[in-house]
Amino acid sequence: MSKKHPVVAVTGSSGAGTTTVKRAFEHIFYRDGISAAVIEGDSFHRFDRVSMKAEMAKAAEHGTSLSHFGPEANRFDLLEELFRDYGETGMGNKRYYIHSDEEADAHNARLGTDLAPGQFTPWEDLPEGTDLLFYEGLHGLAVTEEDNVAQHVDLGVGVVPIVNLEWIQKIHRDNLERGYSAEAIVDTILRRMPDYIRYITPQFSLTDINFQRVPTVDTSNPFIARDIPTPDESFVIIRFKDPEKLEVDFPYLLSMIHESFMSRRNSMVVPGGKMGMAMEIILQPIIERMMEARKV
Repeated sequence: MSKKHPVVAVTGSSGAGTTTVKRAFEHIFYRDGISAAVIEGDSFHRFDRVSMKAEMAKAAEHGTSLSHFGPEANRFDLLEELFRDYGETGMGNKRYYIHSDEEADAHNARLGTDLAPGQFTPWEDLPEGTDLLFYEGLHGLAVTEEDNVAQHVDLGVGVVPIVNLEWIQKIHRDNLERGYSAEAIVDTILRRMPDYIRYITPQFSLTDINFQRVPTVDTSNPFIARDIPTPDESFVIIRFKDPEKLEVDFPYLLSMIHESFMSRRNSMVVPGGKMGMAMEIILQPIIERMMEARKV
């Protein structure tokens, strides 16, 4: 960990909704004039899209599974190295995983390359003079026998909808945005489950703050759900691992977020429609204190 060069990691599984938290941080960074080195978790996958399909086929032939949730398909060692190096020097290496034609066009124009979706850009140095490193992806607090990414994180934020809601969000996203069939998505969920239990879930015991969306409508069979429950059909449970360490002012938060309430001494509940606002109200003073600590 580092006061001079802090590392902030937002972690959540595929379809969990980490983009909402990323947007809240972007607003905070903009308002406070903070320069962040942004890291996308997908860039630390071990294989590009074509190679991943080939490796999955090999694993299936041997009666095993390979998923983007587990260490076999990721470079946890390089992610840990980046977090450690940034904490020590404020520098490190990054690359991008290209998801779409639009991203390919943007990176090719910037780098003079001829890359396609599913490929990685070359490694490059982080920009100099950034105030903090901001990671958003699957493994911001991953720990295995060989690698410990979490030990280098100064602020860890988990995005953890209840699992049925997470599956509904993933099914709808992968179907609408990526054209996958419902059967293919369910197969992916089943294949990933062992790695989900071993490597994704344990991270949420290490996070400083968890945001868990809980729907107030029936999600008992996520595989036939026609719609994603809306924010207004949900509550968000916000759990603070150590409220004293984060200097959480619960009376202030309860007064600022209408219809919120405490459910435990370290947990509060807010209406789902106020999730983004709650994130900014909670996270902004924490980030500002981190920036002040850099000056000491």
